[in-house]
Amino acid sequence: MELEGRAEVEGLFADQCTGLDGVRCDIAMVRTPDGHSRLELAKYRSPVVISAGPRNRPHNILGTHRVMFAVDDIEDTVARLRPHGAELVGEIARFEDSYLLCYLRGPEGIIVGLAEQLR
Repeated sequence: MELEGRAEVEGLFADQCTGLDGVRCDIAMVRTPDGHSRLELAKYRSPVVISAGPRNRPHNILGTHRVMFAVDDIEDTVARLRPHGAELVGEIARFEDSYLLCYLRGPEGIIVGLAEQLR
């Protein structure tokens, strides 16, 4: 995978999207070799990282793995996933005029991110 970019993420949209308060994390975006997919890697600076917990652990726990998918219609995708046991971790949040973002927790506790690029 090739590093596409790094950034520090914080602010209201980050809090809304993760369901946490005071989010500050470093992200790295890597691109798959075919150039068609990306994977976001995150390291939380705040809130304080925790190392253990129940199945429905908060978004910033060590070892919580998630994958983010690009979707054409985030609200439709969330609506289609809910009957299969998916629940929003926080809420759908807008990042500037670029993306709508959210995280869902599946029935097994795995977090999946969705990103809709705004046109």
